[in-house]
Amino acid sequence: MHVREAFAIAIRSLRANRLRSALTTIGIIIGVSAVIILVGLGDGIKAGFNTQFGALANQIVVNKLNVAAPGSGLPKDLRDNDIQALSNPANAPDIASATPVINGSQLISYRQQQFLGTLAGSTPDYLSMLDRQIMVGQMFTASQARSNARVVVLGPNVISSLFNGDAAAAIGKDVRIGRSNFRVIGVVTSNGQQDDAAIMPLGAARAYLVGGNDRITEIIVKAASVNQVNEAQRQVYSIMDERHNIKDPVARDYTATALQNLLDKATTFLSYLTLFTLAVAAMSLVVGGLGVANIMLVSVTERTREIGIRKAIGARRSAIMKQFLIESTMLAGIGGVIGIIVGVAVVGAGMVVVPRVAPNFGTPDISLGAIAIAFVISLVIGLVAGGYPANRAAGLRPIEALRYQ
Repeated sequence: MHVREAFAIAIRSLRANRLRSALTTIGIIIGVSAVIILVGLGDGIKAGFNTQFGALANQIVVNKLNVAAPGSGLPKDLRDNDIQALSNPANAPDIASATPVINGSQLISYRQQQFLGTLAGSTPDYLSMLDRQIMVGQMFTASQARSNARVVVLGPNVISSLFNGDAAAAIGKDVRIGRSNFRVIGVVTSNGQQDDAAIMPLGAARAYLVGGNDRITEIIVKAASVNQVNEAQRQVYSIMDERHNIKDPVARDYTATALQNLLDKATTFLSYLTLFTLAVAAMSLVVGGLGVANIMLVSVTERTREIGIRKAIGARRSAIMKQFLIESTMLAGIGGVIGIIVGVAVVGAGMVVVPRVAPNFGTPDISLGAIAIAFVISLVIGLVAGGYPANRAAGLRPIEALRYQ
């Protein structure tokens, strides 16, 4: 039997049982489309994550410990002269900048509305360090920072509570923070982090809210490049150990966390999560394969006399096996093609809808590799699922097959 003839017989057989063939391919369709959709969503999540947090990859955050380290006294405060030491190119050639930050909680009020926000007193480059953007208004200037001007940039959650979400209406208004009035000059875009913030000049935060000393809450160190993060972190440890009289690394009274390490761990977690969801989708393909195998066994039983006639007139064992393998592979292949169409359509719709509904989620992406792998797997499942029924059909003895009723 020629392959073309086998395909023609397979097509006639599938057409003769259209409903059964359609129901059989559902498992394959669901499995293939699920693989394409989940890979597309996973790629979108990782792309969105890298876009949102990739700019932080060259940062190192230095914080004071809240409790004493083993074998040491009370933790020392971080101070302005620590910033000066870290910013000295002679001591830290791989550090591009060191930004001081004062954090804390402050009650923010406007007329009768109140909101418990997060204070962030820093320098004019604070937003660029965090890769935050101004939605309305502007960031305070270096001149305003030097003069300890009572100006503030608010996060979107503060605007939502105090101004009913109208960012433009907030510009130029005076809000009360603690016991002092500050003029709103800007509103930052939302990124899910520090959306409760009230950002102001470092000097103003000290003069009007937290006290006029040189203590700071944290230091944001920026390495010259992502490739220099490890060396910059080593230099941070060296400088801070010397300034805090640390002889044993275990006794450090501060932490210096490289965000690149956290980003790598998060990316690894997302990769594992994607693999897990793909494993779940692969179970649909296995179920679809069982459906194909079941239908092919039924087909062998229904066509026992036909098989007997073919073998009686000289059909070889290989020809009978080829016939049923082609039928099972066609079933799985048709399901794979329809699954690809469904999966690509869903991901394509997601590429349009997701950026509008959840811009921080990440835009799904159509993966050609996932399409190819899912389709090949569907064909392999068809071959495997049809293997036993085909072997059973080929093993029938002509006399017994012709007697079958």
